[in-house]
Amino acid sequence: MSQWLANVLDRASTVNDWLSPVRQTALATLREQAWPTRRTEAWRYTSLHEVAELELKQAGNSASVANAEAPAIAGLNSLDLVFVDGQPVTDFSMLTLSAGVTVTQLHGVNAEQQGRISELFNQAKPAHHLFGLVNDVLAEQGVVIDVAAGADVQQPIRIVNFVTDGVESHHRVLVNVGDNAKVTVIEHGAGNGHSMNTAYAEYVLGSESKLEHYRFAMHGQEAIHMGGSHFKMGESSRLNSTIVGYGSRLTRIDTDVIHAAEHAFAKMNCIYLLAPKEHFDLHTTIEHAKPNGTSEENARGIVGDKAKAVFNGRIHIHRDAQKTLAELNNRNLLLSRGGQINTKPELEIYADDVQCAHGATVAEIAEKELYYLQTRGIPRSQALVMLNFGFVQELVNQMPNKALSEWLQPLLRERFSAMETK
Repeated sequence: MSQWLANVLDRASTVNDWLSPVRQTALATLREQAWPTRRTEAWRYTSLHEVAELELKQAGNSASVANAEAPAIAGLNSLDLVFVDGQPVTDFSMLTLSAGVTVTQLHGVNAEQQGRISELFNQAKPAHHLFGLVNDVLAEQGVVIDVAAGADVQQPIRIVNFVTDGVESHHRVLVNVGDNAKVTVIEHGAGNGHSMNTAYAEYVLGSESKLEHYRFAMHGQEAIHMGGSHFKMGESSRLNSTIVGYGSRLTRIDTDVIHAAEHAFAKMNCIYLLAPKEHFDLHTTIEHAKPNGTSEENARGIVGDKAKAVFNGRIHIHRDAQKTLAELNNRNLLLSRGGQINTKPELEIYADDVQCAHGATVAEIAEKELYYLQTRGIPRSQALVMLNFGFVQELVNQMPNKALSEWLQPLLRERFSAMETK
């Protein structure tokens, strides 16, 4: 066991609140977890050396926290919930909510709400995620979002969590989408400096509900970020999820989609962009447990010099999940021979009446294409941005929210410039 995990176990024993029964269950599982090594399949290509002996101050209230604001996005009239190091900045009592929406802080809920919220914990997040268990036992702050049955929520809900230098923090999001309801939720993580945070979100989708989901993991190069977005889908529910991640000192995101009822549809697009010497690890699992489900997953990554990307995408078709349609594709672009990508798409099929496909590619920037653009008077740096953006443009264009798509495009161009091999 690492020194950091030992400290987590010590700290967890001092957390005593209304979630203690949930925390104790997670703590018992966590005590049985072995610290991952390179022999651990799920961590084969990601070393936890950066975390093993980590010592940072714990998140707490400070004067600077109150001044934090969500980054402005033109054309996005969102309901913003701002946290710094997992601590709330937004005054929840002053929120103007759309009809059918209830937003509650995880800390300080009343007795009537406690039982219902406890039932949401770990409905969608599997118990095998090590840092998810850490989040279970240590995350005292977060937000619970309830969308009533039949509600058509037009205003996106954006959860912004800034992480500051020298701090370790833990944050939790729980979202319950009622039957035949519709909502957009944006998870936005950012921050500079040496820090460590866990941020996990769970979504439970009712029958015929629709969730438009975004996760932006845009932490600084010195950050350590562990997180996940997890979805449990009801009958005929629809999910459209977009994940955009930067590399950092160490970033690991786990995503699970559980088809818990028939006729559910899930679409997931993932983009990850790594500047030199950064590390990004994306593990996705789609569980088709019921018949007539459909899933589409596309992941595209661009990896700079001496950067390392890991992608492990798994689709599991259970024995009773007949008539399943599932497709998984991972495409990667190396900007330098010094970059590294480890990709592992998986299909595990136990039903015999399904249509499934998967694939993965790793390629380099074509010198002929660069040369062609340069002969047209385009500087090499600009030509690289153009080629990089073309590689991910298709997934950016597929984002349902055009305000987010337009906001993201200049950020990606700026990121591509930072990724150029000197």
